[in-house]
Amino acid sequence: MADFHNFSVWNGQKKINCKRYSLGMAKKVCEDWANLLMNEKVDITLEGKKEQEFIDEVFAKNDFEVNMNELQEKCAARGTYAVIPHVDGLAVDESGNTNASAAEITMDFISGGIYPLSWRGRNITECAFATELFYDGNKYVYLQIHVLRENRYVIESRMYENTSGTLKDVPLSTVPNYANVPDSYTAGERPQFVIGRYNIANNIEDNNPMGISVYANAIDVLKGVDTAYDSYVNEFVLGKKRIMIKPAATKNEDGDCVYDPNDVTFYVLPEDISDGDIIKPIDMSLRTQEHTQGLQDQLNMLSSKCGFGDKHYKFDNGNVSTATQIISENSEMFRTIKKHEIVLEAVLVDICRLLLYMGNVYMNRDLDENVEISVDFDDSIIEDKTADFEKDMRLLNAGIMNDWEFRAKWMNEDPETAKASLPSMEDMNTEKQDEVE
Repeated sequence: MADFHNFSVWNGQKKINCKRYSLGMAKKVCEDWANLLMNEKVDITLEGKKEQEFIDEVFAKNDFEVNMNELQEKCAARGTYAVIPHVDGLAVDESGNTNASAAEITMDFISGGIYPLSWRGRNITECAFATELFYDGNKYVYLQIHVLRENRYVIESRMYENTSGTLKDVPLSTVPNYANVPDSYTAGERPQFVIGRYNIANNIEDNNPMGISVYANAIDVLKGVDTAYDSYVNEFVLGKKRIMIKPAATKNEDGDCVYDPNDVTFYVLPEDISDGDIIKPIDMSLRTQEHTQGLQDQLNMLSSKCGFGDKHYKFDNGNVSTATQIISENSEMFRTIKKHEIVLEAVLVDICRLLLYMGNVYMNRDLDENVEISVDFDDSIIEDKTADFEKDMRLLNAGIMNDWEFRAKWMNEDPETAKASLPSMEDMNTEKQDEVE
């Protein structure tokens, strides 16, 4: 929208270059969706202890929580993202076969440079990924290609030096972090990448597996927001107080200037002006209320078009605030959140299963790839967690809810772990006996 924010106006004699003020609501919309969907309260639980520890280890090394939140924000703007795990220190023979020699798993989180090669519906089966790198003052493009050959994936890696847009093929070892990455190797039958999108149909290009931005169909509304905000700011610029003075009033009897020439409040009229007051103040009234209402109307339309429902944003005292109240399960925002969570949950589960698979194939970790995986999203904006906790406490004290059920729900544990974590009756009786003695 560069041509929208930078424009020219004809003033009757020539074109004047102007810049339109912006509220930056496109960025704000993306931030809000990322924080609603992928935040610190999202819990990924695997039933197996060994599997949970492995996933936690890989996630911690790759700063998964921060990267996934940032990836959700970028996806809200660009429509599609990819998570590509790869193994470090992998030994590959001359035929491109591997063994369980890798030391650890590194994950790439990208939101651009995704090029589908084969797909059916929304399912991308073959894909190329291009990542921009910067090392020692030079630009590089790392290209990774995942293709199917005889029902097995072959992963090829290339490195290109980018000189003013011209790409030159260079060895992978040119960039130290990629020195141990093989040029090509044969993987298994499952893809070693996970593609994510928001749960929005692509109405821009039919039969395209890539997603679209959350505001792809609200570009005109974003322009309306910035038009209203630009007018709001200009209302104060044009409404500043001015004092018109004739040249005779600018100097004293000795010819010295009687006002600060750097003060833009004063405007000296031309010498040939004879009519009117010697000093005339001009104090224009501001239409702040009308502008505030107009800007709020635009924000309401943007909120609705981007899936938040009406009145998610409020323009108050010159700032845009976000609604923080608990929302109804019947609201548009609740339904949109749940719709996006369907896709995000599948992505998170696929990432975990891919990591378990790679841990077995490349690291010999003996993990259960079919372990039960559950994703608990943050429902604090939808549910009153305090009231829900207090209700379960009453059920627990009344004997309606078991203690292990309470622990499993509120500590996000599976039933077996919750039961094993509770103190036994023998331990409780021993503690009571010690207190008596």
